[in-house]
This record gives sequence, C-alpha cells and structure tokens, in this order.
Amino acid sequence: MKENQIPYLEIRGVDGVNIADLTKEKAREIRQRLDAEGFSVWSLGSPYGKISITEDFAPHLDLFKRGLELADILNAKHIRLFSFYVPAGEASAYRNAVMERLFAFLDAAAGSGILLCHENEKGIYGDTAPRCAEIHREFPDIRAVFDPANFVQCGQDTKEAWELLSPYVEYMHIKDALADGFVVPAGKGIGNIPFLLSNYRGKVLTLEPHLSVFSGFEKLEGEQASKMGKYTYPSSRAAFDAAAEALRECIK
Repeated sequence: MKENQIPYLEIRGVDGVNIADLTKEKAREIRQRLDAEGFSVWSLGSPYGKISITEDFAPHLDLFKRGLELADILNAKHIRLFSFYVPAGEASAYRNAVMERLFAFLDAAAGSGILLCHENEKGIYGDTAPRCAEIHREFPDIRAVFDPANFVQCGQDTKEAWELLSPYVEYMHIKDALADGFVVPAGKGIGNIPFLLSNYRGKVLTLEPHLSVFSGFEKLEGEQASKMGKYTYPSSRAAFDAAAEALRECIK
C-alpha cells in the first residue's frame, strides 16, 4: 500500500481472522500498528447482512452491534454491509423482511457517527440497480458502495446502474469483470470503469483486486499458460500492483 501510495484501508480481516470476529484487544493492536505506519481505516469491509434472509437475525444483529464498537476503536467512519441472500426468483417476497433488518442496523448505529454503506453483491436482495435504489429510497441514511464487477456478474449494465444510483454513492469499488464474470484489472472488462470514473464525484475509491492468483503460474509454458488466462498472477502482491497500475491508467 505504501509503495502504491494508498493511505486508507477498507479492512476485511487480519492474520486470517475476519474483521467481525476480532477481539477489542486485537482491534486496538491493529490500530496501533496502522497508526505507526501512517495508515487510516476508511471502512469496515464487514460481512454484516451477508447471511440468508431465512437465518436467525438476532445473533447477527448482536455481531453488528459489536462491529460498531470495533469501528470506533479503529476510527472507521463507514461500515460496508449487505441486504441478505434471498432465494432465487423470490426477492419480492422477502422485501419487507429485508427492509426490517436494514432498519434494525440503522437503529443500532444511530448516534454512533458511523455511516452505513450498502454494497451490491450477487445473490442478495440488492444485487440489481433497481432493488438497490429501493433500499436507498427507503433509507436515505444508508449510502451506496458501487461495485461495477458485481453488477457485471448479475447481468446489470453499469451505466444504467450509475444513472439510478449515483445520487446515493458514498464510494466505489474498483473491480472490473468480463461478460463471463471473470474479474480483471480496471478497464480490461465491461464494467465501464473509465466512464464511471469520469462521472464520479466522491473522494475515495477502494481498490479491490480480486484477481486470479496461481503461485505456479510463472512455471507454466505455452498452452498451459494461455489456459490460465491473461490476467492471472504469480502472487497476491503482483496482482495488487497490477490492479493499482490499471487504475492509474484509467485515471489518466
């Protein structure tokens, strides 16, 4: 991150532990480590709302309330969340249940100074732009995390999504994908990243590579290498650098 001049972190997990499962003591240790290196936590990249709508919600809500405490320790002013997995083709039947649970998140966060941000994710209620717009119209205090690749994977045109959701966008994930859903560096897929950047007025972008990593890639030759794909990398570090460079090229 330092070498790529990235000062903020949308924290997902540390030392193999998901952010939602950290102890308060571990969170304080992480804060000290980040402060010492000059980094700040922009958002908790949490899994809140990433459960089935039919699962018991009470334990999950308790987990979210604990997450508010972790966000405070880490000085994060945003929490990313989701709108629950719903059975395929039955989203409308679960609309009220989804809205009730999102309201419970909002109610728990009231007065905390932490902004809740909904990310479009394949398979959840808010995976298409129209249903995301429903959420934001119902709850204007929930802002949007706009993820182009996730929309591509749902068959949602990202320009159409932007027209609907741009008034609600708090920040954007930089992740692109091909028509088959394979994630590629920014500008290499059909997510219209240059168009989105040219219209984006926010202050923060989250570089979310999710690129394919295969540790033995450099040993492959010829047909083997071509089968692994053009955008496959020998290490997570190489993938991260490639993602950062692709974003810089898009910005140019």
